[in-house]
Amino acid sequence: MAPSPQTIGEFSVLPISIPPVPSFPRNVVHYLYVRRNAPKIPTANDSRSLFLANVPVDSTELHLRALFASLVGAGRFESASFEDERKEAEAVAAALDAAPAQAVRLLAAHGKKRKREDQEAVERAEEEAAARLPSTWTRPLRKSGSTAVVLLADEKSVQQVLKAIAKVHKSKKYPTWGGEGNVVSERVPQLGSIWLKAHNQLSYPDRDQLQAAVDAFSTMFTRREREAAEIAKRLRNEPDEDGFVTVTRGGRSAPATRNEAEEAKKMMIEKAEKKKQEMTDFYRFQMRERKKAEQEELVKRFEEDRQKLDAMRQKRGRFVPEA
Repeated sequence: MAPSPQTIGEFSVLPISIPPVPSFPRNVVHYLYVRRNAPKIPTANDSRSLFLANVPVDSTELHLRALFASLVGAGRFESASFEDERKEAEAVAAALDAAPAQAVRLLAAHGKKRKREDQEAVERAEEEAAARLPSTWTRPLRKSGSTAVVLLADEKSVQQVLKAIAKVHKSKKYPTWGGEGNVVSERVPQLGSIWLKAHNQLSYPDRDQLQAAVDAFSTMFTRREREAAEIAKRLRNEPDEDGFVTVTRGGRSAPATRNEAEEAKKMMIEKAEKKKQEMTDFYRFQMRERKKAEQEELVKRFEEDRQKLDAMRQKRGRFVPEA
C-alpha cells in the first residue's frame, strides 16, 4: 500500500486509526485534512483555530478533544464547532444582517440606554432554547466529508498541532479515534441498535412538553413582531447616518393602506366585469339571442334613418326660392 501524502495543497493529512467494532471487526485508517482557519470574513480567533475537513460521521467534541490531546497533550483544546451547527448559527446571523442598519443602530442605542444588554442576551437565549422542539436523537451524526473548526488555546498550539501531524507520518503511530482504549465511547451515547431504539422513543415526546415549546415560540414571535413595529415607528423620525429620514408606508392617517384598498376594489370590479363578458356567449341560445338583438337594433336604426331622409325630402320640396 502506497504511503499517504503528508500534505495536499494547503491541508496537512492526519491519518487516524479507527478501532474495530462488532459490525465491522477490522482496523480502519481514516484521513483527516487540517489547515489554519481562513474564513472569508476574518474573526478575532482565526489565528488560534484550525479548519478540519472530512471529519468522521460519529464525531463529537469529546472525540476531537481526545484526538488533539493525543497529539499535543491536554489543555490545548478549547472548543469545536461542526458544519451543521455553524449553518444554524449563520442562519440566525443572516436574519440579523437582513435587518436595516438603522434599526440595528436604534436597537443598540436602546439597549445601552437601559444598560441590560447582557441580561437581555441571556433571556433571549433561554427563550429560544425553550421554544425549540425536543430533539429526537440522543447523538447527532455528521454528513460524510463534513467540516469542523477547532479553537485552541493560543497560536502556539496551532503550530504544535501541525508539527505533531508531520511527526505522525514519520513514526507511523497513528492516533486512535476515541482515545486509547476508546474511553470516549463510555462518555457519549452509544450508536447502533440502542441509538435507534432511543430515537423511536424520543419520536413520541410528552404532549405537555410539546405544548410548552409551541407556547414559548408563539410568545417569542409575538414579542419580536411588536419590537419590529416599534423599530419601524422610530425609523420615521430618526435620521440615518447620511442625515436622511426614512419614509415608511402607512402614516398616521394610513394613506397607503387606503389607496391599496381602493386599488384592490377597482381590480375586483374589473375582474367581475371581464368574467361577466366571458360568460355572455357561453351557451348557444345566448349567441342566438345576442345576434337577434343586434339584428333588431340594425333594423330599428335603419327605420330611424329612413324617416329622417323622408323628413328632409319633404322639407326640401316646400322650399320656394325668392324671385
